Amino acid sequence: MKVLSKPYGEIEVDERQMVRFPLGLFGFERLREFVLLDAAQQPFYWLQSIEEPSVAFVLIDPLMFRPDYSPDVEPEEMAEIGIASPDDLLLLAIVTIPESQKGMTANLQGPLLLNRRARLGRQSISADPRWGTRHAILEELALARQGAC
Repeated sequence: MKVLSKPYGEIEVDERQMVRFPLGLFGFERLREFVLLDAAQQPFYWLQSIEEPSVAFVLIDPLMFRPDYSPDVEPEEMAEIGIASPDDLLLLAIVTIPESQKGMTANLQGPLLLNRRARLGRQSISADPRWGTRHAILEELALARQGAC
């Protein structure tokens, strides 16, 4: 299937890359069909809207820079997208990249929950006060590396 993407123009994608968000994403509720793409720079991903090519989000696995990350998500939210086992869950965070990439942040308060098997997703709001909308990725990655030494 061909998809028009913001970062790469028209590309061929596999059906297995498609993710449906039955409720959309916060602020983009009308957009439901997306594809998950590997970004040119690891460890990032692109979440590209199929319905609106100008809408794409940079994502990251929050455990890459916050190994202690565990959002407080309601079990009903997991059930809505059919997550019955931790193996079904792919947890990602939306990244904001300003002009100075050193200031990039991740939204850990509003994680994306993806069911790998069913290819369904939803955005949640974590009730845990430790997780905000602007976690400095590079700073927290440096802190995590220092703690590992």
